[in-house]
Amino acid sequence: MKANAFDNVRDQIGFCGIWCGSCVLGNGALKELTKQYAEIVEKYGLGEWAPGDFDYDKFKKELASIQESSFCSGCLKGGGRTDCEMRNCASNKKIADCCRCDEFLACKNSEPLQKMREGARDANLIVKDKNVDRQEFIEKGTSELKKKFPSCILICDKH
Repeated sequence: MKANAFDNVRDQIGFCGIWCGSCVLGNGALKELTKQYAEIVEKYGLGEWAPGDFDYDKFKKELASIQESSFCSGCLKGGGRTDCEMRNCASNKKIADCCRCDEFLACKNSEPLQKMREGARDANLIVKDKNVDRQEFIEKGTSELKKKFPSCILICDKH
């Protein structure tokens, strides 16, 4: 049985502390929601009643493009930016994530790290703030994800 996108990233917490399971690009939610959206606009005949300046064919093509895109595998499995400062630093220090670093608050990468973490929070991703139990964090995150985004239950309903 082929694993779904959520299963692929469910247990990943990036070096930056971002939980990959909460990312719509990695957990499959964007592709699934785009697929459902495309089906809805097709059933409603949007191409026939949309405003004249709306290019329905281009719109359909763009929705299809999102559906055909690859899932992000998460930085622990080779996804994300290869030049990520946090990945390189944490890997060199042989630590699981930046939250485990003794220099976390005074890190030379603190500016890009905080920018990345704030951007993730703004996008409703779940970010680890301290050295917490990994499994507990993932289980709590999965529960929060189901509450915040009920449509994601399509992806993670068996967890």
